[in-house]
Amino acid sequence: MSRTLPHSGFTLIEALIAMAVLAILAALALPATGNAIAAANAGEARTALLEGMTLAVRHAAVAGTHVVACPGDSGGCRDNIDWSGGWIVFADGNADRVLQPGERILREQPALADGVHLRSTAGRTRLVFQANGGNAGSNVTFTLCDKRGAAHATALVLANDGRLRASKPTATAAAACVASIP
Repeated sequence: MSRTLPHSGFTLIEALIAMAVLAILAALALPATGNAIAAANAGEARTALLEGMTLAVRHAAVAGTHVVACPGDSGGCRDNIDWSGGWIVFADGNADRVLQPGERILREQPALADGVHLRSTAGRTRLVFQANGGNAGSNVTFTLCDKRGAAHATALVLANDGRLRASKPTATAAAACVASIP
């Protein structure tokens, strides 16, 4: 005697409904995940900047030499306020603010993650740390932003004595930073 078993599985309609529900849940979850990633990437950039400036202050004071931090790479400094493409910290033996052959690169920071941007105060394309560890010139303010928008931007102020502190950027600086994100 044969018995007919009920068919198991999904109908096409049930499968389409399940896929639609999954698509809606994914659409709701992706922006939150994207924001968390952007926040983490901005946090990594902030840490990298702090580490680079701390290294510059420490090396200048311990070695008794000028140290320069600037946007650029092992080929030298770029003359702009955009630090997003990476930066270098080097011992400036002849105090000319230019990376010369034989001058030691202390740190080469690669480009920041996509969607994260770092800009310094207008006109501050090179930071010079003197033998006492202090930053020559006036304070410099970095504006750090990401694709989450101007409301999430942070100002990082580097004082002349080498201390870095966080504050709220001006609305103009935050907007300019976000506008420069490709």
